[in-house]
Amino acid sequence: MTVEAVVLDIGNVLITWAPERVYHARLGAERSARFFKETQIHAMNLEVDRGLNLHDAVEALAADHPSWAADIRVWRDEWLSLASPAIDRSARLMRALQNKGVPVFALSNFGVETFEVARAAYPFLNEFDRSFISGHMGMIKPEPGLYAALEAETGVAPGALLFTDDRPENIEAAQARGWQTHLFDGADRWAQVLINAGLLTKDEAR
Repeated sequence: MTVEAVVLDIGNVLITWAPERVYHARLGAERSARFFKETQIHAMNLEVDRGLNLHDAVEALAADHPSWAADIRVWRDEWLSLASPAIDRSARLMRALQNKGVPVFALSNFGVETFEVARAAYPFLNEFDRSFISGHMGMIKPEPGLYAALEAETGVAPGALLFTDDRPENIEAAQARGWQTHLFDGADRWAQVLINAGLLTKDEAR
């Protein structure tokens, strides 16, 4: 089926999401591993992605783990360091698609406050034709409601959507709905997918 619109995840597709890298540098390998295991901060972040206020979530977790409180607050106070740098070629591909008249939608697990920080830092995040951000919608991938909302609000048939995401479970949820998919493993391979789909030429996908 012909692709009518492209759907992009954001973290590790358009911008790097690597909190472990930051904490490894801050705490060292052993303490960093303990930090993630003991605080379960990724579980907290999923609730932020579902719409929980970032400040409140961080302070609650810091209260539960006072020995890690300063490090937990880094997640809020230095959040942009966890989400950098941009994946420049992916951003160029997004703009190239739009220049060809192909709509590009965001479908991403992202907190309300952190998405605003990211939009200020990375202007291309303001350029989607439509954005479906989990924190605003109160549900997260791979829950089917988020995918269904995109289908309903854009009016694009599932089989005409081409979706890339770096997490297999999110890709599987899209495949179950009949979307065309690509498990993102780098901008170079993503560019080739777009070329193979006839959406961009080799020159346009540089």
